[in-house]
Amino acid sequence: MQLQNPTLFRQHALINNEWKSGSLGDISVTNPFSGDKIGNIPSLSVNEVKQAVEFAKTAQKTWAAMTSFERAKILHQWADLIDAHIDDLAHIMTCEQGKPIRESKSEIDYANSFIRWFAEEGKRIYGDTIGAKNNQLRHIVLKQPIGVCAAITPWNFPAAMMTRKVAPALAAGCTMIVRPDSQTPFCALALGELALQAGMPPAVLQIVTGDAKTIGSVFTKNTCIKKLSFTGSTKVGKLLMEQSASSLKKLSLELGGNAPFIIFEDANIDKAIEGVLASKYRNAGQTCVCANRIYVQKGIYHEFMEKLKQKVNLMSVGNGLDNPDIGCLINHQAMQKTQELLQDALNQGATLITGGTPHHHHNNCFLPTIITDITQQMRIAHEEIFAPIAAIYPFDDEDEVIRWANDTPYGLAAYFYTNNHARAWRVTEQLEYGMVAQNTGMLSTEVAPFGGIKESGFGREGSKYGIEEYVVTKYWCLDITD
Repeated sequence: MQLQNPTLFRQHALINNEWKSGSLGDISVTNPFSGDKIGNIPSLSVNEVKQAVEFAKTAQKTWAAMTSFERAKILHQWADLIDAHIDDLAHIMTCEQGKPIRESKSEIDYANSFIRWFAEEGKRIYGDTIGAKNNQLRHIVLKQPIGVCAAITPWNFPAAMMTRKVAPALAAGCTMIVRPDSQTPFCALALGELALQAGMPPAVLQIVTGDAKTIGSVFTKNTCIKKLSFTGSTKVGKLLMEQSASSLKKLSLELGGNAPFIIFEDANIDKAIEGVLASKYRNAGQTCVCANRIYVQKGIYHEFMEKLKQKVNLMSVGNGLDNPDIGCLINHQAMQKTQELLQDALNQGATLITGGTPHHHHNNCFLPTIITDITQQMRIAHEEIFAPIAAIYPFDDEDEVIRWANDTPYGLAAYFYTNNHARAWRVTEQLEYGMVAQNTGMLSTEVAPFGGIKESGFGREGSKYGIEEYVVTKYWCLDITD
């Protein structure tokens, strides 16, 4: 790990502003492209995680007592340090996650946008004064920090998924404990180091590493933790929700997706193709909001397919540090699932247009792929692909494609391309998704609410709505008579 600032590479958990080892040994972290070992992280015990919770509980009272302006100053100092170390942070991310270095830099910038946004949004947590029925009473609504919070973040966006949860919590006056994925922990730990350098008070931000079940059991059952935020699979999200029932903690769950990407005949085809490339192949297709089912109206289907194939065949694949168009998949299991989904479709009659094989020189790299002639009996029609495979479906009319797009238990993101304004209203209103993008393949931003419906979860991250997840509403009824 060749860094300009070697102090950013931390191989310990961050507890009460100290770097700690774990009592259960170490977990090895490897580079998904080369297979080389990067380093180790400690595996913490239940008692060690509980100790972090106690530290957070004590720190929360002092942190909440600070003004929002005082908290914002520290958050901005943190953000300034992240900007100053973007090259090192991106290098760490690419080494542990595999995405192209330019995508890593883009993610660090995106991650930092949440810190700056919520540093200011924390100053705008407003209450209300409600008109009373008689002049003896006053009705006041207060917004207060919910308390100690915990977050479980995924491997595919190890920096952005952390700051999208941490920044609003800290801005609202909560303390936060983060458990990063053990495949990509070093980005989170580097951000923790910069938080210390920014003057973050003890135990306001802690990062615990180790077994997911061990740490998850503390997060869900410990009554001192008032809020848990999770990004990951629907299966695990349901389990966390079930385990949290005994403590009735507040939850935010950003879960699986099966995003439709609809292209109508009146769309700008070239623009739609650029949107598909951005949405489908970013991070090797390993995003919860990437295009999973691409629907193309029959009048433009053949032209679209030919142009898309030409673009895809020009894409490079390889080591993220060499800045290719597509990096590697996260591990061998991801490669195995990719091949199984594709083979299942081909065995049942799907047509391979291009790609379809692992890269013959690079570990865990899969060539950008296009398939068509897909039926509802194929696994790929229903499962989240999480790989650089574009599944294309021709369709006849608007009613048909809306029906197909909504035929899924998931409801995270949807995309469509059209220049018909009346259709745009109809489609947006009928799509059963928490986020809808028109004429663009990129919808994520710190200024708008991110989140899904149905089995894609609940709660929102980003925007003015994101900080509401970390406050409680208190009603104060005051009799002003002596």
